Amino acid sequence: MFKSTLWKTLLALSALGLVLAACGGGPTPAPVVKTAPSGFVCPEPQSKSEVTSKELNLFVWTEYVPQDILDCFELQYGIKVNRDEYSANEEMYAKLSAGGATYDLVQPTDFIVSLMIRQGLLQKLDKSKLTIMGNFDPNYLNFSFDPGNEYTLPYQAGTDAIVVNADKVKVLPKSWADLWNSDYAGRLVMLDDSRAVIGITLLTLGYDVNTKDPAQLDEAKAKLAQLVPNVKLFDSDSPKSALIAGDVNLGMTWTGEAFLAQQEDAAIQYIYPTEGAILWQDNYAIPADAPHLDAAYAWLNYSMQGDLFWLMLRDFPYTNPNQAALDYAKANQADIYNAYFNSPITNTPPGEIKKGHRIDDVGDALPLYDKIWTEVKGQ
Repeated sequence: MFKSTLWKTLLALSALGLVLAACGGGPTPAPVVKTAPSGFVCPEPQSKSEVTSKELNLFVWTEYVPQDILDCFELQYGIKVNRDEYSANEEMYAKLSAGGATYDLVQPTDFIVSLMIRQGLLQKLDKSKLTIMGNFDPNYLNFSFDPGNEYTLPYQAGTDAIVVNADKVKVLPKSWADLWNSDYAGRLVMLDDSRAVIGITLLTLGYDVNTKDPAQLDEAKAKLAQLVPNVKLFDSDSPKSALIAGDVNLGMTWTGEAFLAQQEDAAIQYIYPTEGAILWQDNYAIPADAPHLDAAYAWLNYSMQGDLFWLMLRDFPYTNPNQAALDYAKANQADIYNAYFNSPITNTPPGEIKKGHRIDDVGDALPLYDKIWTEVKGQ
């Protein structure tokens, strides 16, 4: 009788264990840790949605997306990321406006966003699908090129200013106008960016960087032609490379390129010109005919969460509009955060922002800028 009762009790306990396990009462399995080929441990998506697309097509700036982010997204979602790159807004715009492109995300700079919106090349964001809207510093939202951020999310920001190797140049330039000095013949690297380069030329003449006045633009064309003998190369792929290699000694570049160059060679300085730097912001946007919308939103939410987007400080240290990423880096990557925060290159001084100039959409005057660029570079 005792054995029979004991046996029944054991059977009941065993059955109860099976029921509890079936109901989730057993130990919770540990999450599978996914690691990128570099060894970087991929964070879990903070808000993972169901995605049926198997591919994501990015059209992005060169040297602008950390490989670890690409790898982690593929690992977490099982989605293949296809990436094409461009080195000028005009290149990206031309490809999209020609039709037939099948990109899911692009990275237009501020001045071309309003043009793309006006021409129906971008679609409005469905913010109900975006969980990262609270990550951004409000100072990088609601610009005139996209009021209310209906079409874009801030990606990276920064300046165009003067970069110079102080060991190679005896008299350091202080203004954009100084770059016209004949002593610099064949020694300059300039961005391959029509609006920025024409913009600084206009500043040397005392004109607005967004002028639509044909007479002022003709004057700028003649002035820019005088700069060309000083320019060894126009480069928007990796302008720092020629500077680090010693092929050029000074010129004009972006925030992140100057910061990385300075890490390679402490003699490289970034000088904010007396006329004011060019201020800019690159953004994510979804083309009107994007074929993989679910993957696009999954990418935005995952890649821009703070524990992943801080990688931009490590790999591409421009000015970062993502406050969640900065907070994460401050708490977990102090050396990288402090280098970013303490540098006047990446952490632009407020006075330089106030003095700076933003390039805007010039509407019907754009062909005049294109004509200047084509003719001057082709001389």
